Amino acid sequence: MKSVVLALPCVLILAACATPPAVYKAEAFSQTTPFAHDSSLNPAEACEAGRRALLSQGYRVSEKGKERVEGSKAFQPVAGHHMTLEIALVCLPVPSGSSIYANAKQTHYELKANSSSAGVSLAGLGSISLPWSANSENLVRVGEETVADSDFYERLFSLVESYM
Repeated sequence: MKSVVLALPCVLILAACATPPAVYKAEAFSQTTPFAHDSSLNPAEACEAGRRALLSQGYRVSEKGKERVEGSKAFQPVAGHHMTLEIALVCLPVPSGSSIYANAKQTHYELKANSSSAGVSLAGLGSISLPWSANSENLVRVGEETVADSDFYERLFSLVESYM
């Protein structure tokens, strides 16, 4: 009984160490943000500049109304690893024109191989495995994250400004 009492705190400590920290605790909710940019244009004009900026960089763009634009682009940094970068721009009115809010999300994919072989079963004779095999490869999503790099958003907003 005494060993169980001593083992329980050790197990609890190890379990606490194995649990990843809660991500929301790192959220600062600061008033200064790399995700926003002010413009003197009205929201529709600001989002049109954003649409043109994304198109100029090879993004596939879909317009979600005059005040929202989404773009996506695929990358393959190394063989077997794929990424998509999705950018959403939302343009909202402010007294001096508009604020453009940007959010970029990168999704990581890996190529996973699946192999299978064929077998035949005949009643009374048993089963026979035949040397027919098939390999298939599938892209599997392994993670995604919001791009938080302020330099990325500075470059994006600078390009958007050039189309205003």
